[in-house]
Amino acid sequence: MRRRSFLKAAAATGLAASAGAFLTTRRAAVAQPSEVLAAFPDRFVWGASTSSYQIEGAVTAGGRGPSVWDTFSHSFGKVANGDTGDVACDHYNRYAEDVDLMAKAGMNAYRFSVAWPRVQPTGTGPANAEGLDFYDRLTDALLAKGIAPWPCLYHWDLPQALQDRGGWTNRDIAGWFTDYAQLVTARIGDRAKHWSMLNEPSVHAIFGHGLGGHAPGMTGKDNYFKAVHHQNLAQGMALKALRAAGGKGWQLGTVLSLQPVWPVGGLDANYAASLMWDAVWNRACLDPLLRGEYPELLRDGFAPLVKAGDLEAIRQPIDFLGINYYSRMHQQPDPAGLFGTGYGSPPEGTPTTGMGWPVEPDGIAEILIELKQEYGNPPVYVMENGAAYPEQTGPKGFVQDNDRISYLRRHMLAGHQALEEGVDLRGWFVWSLLDNFEWAEGYQRRFGLIEVDRQTLERRPKASYRWYADVIRKKGVPTSV
Repeated sequence: MRRRSFLKAAAATGLAASAGAFLTTRRAAVAQPSEVLAAFPDRFVWGASTSSYQIEGAVTAGGRGPSVWDTFSHSFGKVANGDTGDVACDHYNRYAEDVDLMAKAGMNAYRFSVAWPRVQPTGTGPANAEGLDFYDRLTDALLAKGIAPWPCLYHWDLPQALQDRGGWTNRDIAGWFTDYAQLVTARIGDRAKHWSMLNEPSVHAIFGHGLGGHAPGMTGKDNYFKAVHHQNLAQGMALKALRAAGGKGWQLGTVLSLQPVWPVGGLDANYAASLMWDAVWNRACLDPLLRGEYPELLRDGFAPLVKAGDLEAIRQPIDFLGINYYSRMHQQPDPAGLFGTGYGSPPEGTPTTGMGWPVEPDGIAEILIELKQEYGNPPVYVMENGAAYPEQTGPKGFVQDNDRISYLRRHMLAGHQALEEGVDLRGWFVWSLLDNFEWAEGYQRRFGLIEVDRQTLERRPKASYRWYADVIRKKGVPTSV
């Protein structure tokens, strides 16, 4: 059943009650003396993801300029505990150690982001060679360990100098981003073959430009519409420019956060709110890319921004689509909300993570199957999936993070079910490799497979790291605990 049809039926019947409501398992595991695995294809990509501002630190090293997150995190009251990314995980200096840990786990890919202010400190003009040198070293270190580099060109750390010129609310940024993309790919594109343009543009627009809880701290629907459209346009222009450059064997794509939206309680009264938030969060970036149009509910808001040829420029062919999934979103009317909607409770009994996010693994299968049914079944990689839970380091310095293991196992099994349904799922990247700077939450939320001591920066693999290494080695996920 297609998701929108299902949502309508759910609203009419009150059926939104369980994490197993959308999908039924077609293949029962046969009891055997040995462990039963949900096996993934031999060529399946297994990796982890990070982002530059969240792990690199070294914010003034090598000629790097300030980013909007430097400014935001140093503004009083914007980030929990006054935390900043000044040091973060010091990946800039400790990348070799981190690469070695990936290799020991058997990962064959690493999605990292490139810091625009490290490459172009003022956002435009010639490349900063010393900044590119870092990504050159990182790329070589990865390849030496048999790990494919998967760079993402933008993960929210815009040069502050560009923000001072309007940032993503200025249409000119589409050209600035395209120039930047060409500088980076010209330097490491002879070795890095998988390129993502943006990470979660809708989330960046919602929280950074609509609600103000993330950098650059702007608010209002008008700023949301501008940030979305100009990111979409920048993405399309960069994709076209890079493909025209010959590609050098490149696989070009982008990364979207796709989280199914359900009406709270499955109630008719909440159905319109769920459709609106679905348009704001999911469709505002997905539909222009794959269909060449904005969702109907938002077209009036985008209309003043869309010039002749824009939608054609945005709808570019992609070699893959990266999706980030953490949970469903349950919406209801809220007059104070950015678009008149607000978050409500998930179905009764639904467990939650340390972030308060509902744990609904079948939601990832739901969105994957919808991509197959309604968007042409593009090649898909899960680029972020993971969870933060309260953790304590044991007396032997080891984190036994069973909740994270359960979360990952259940989501991977749901992904495997989608694979059996014919979804072109090709890889899985866990968020995140390291406990890092978690945006406005600072360092109090831990998503990492690897613990990072905040005092010494020592890396300590958790139980989930060892579990994931076993999954990679066996090319499969246990069907039972």
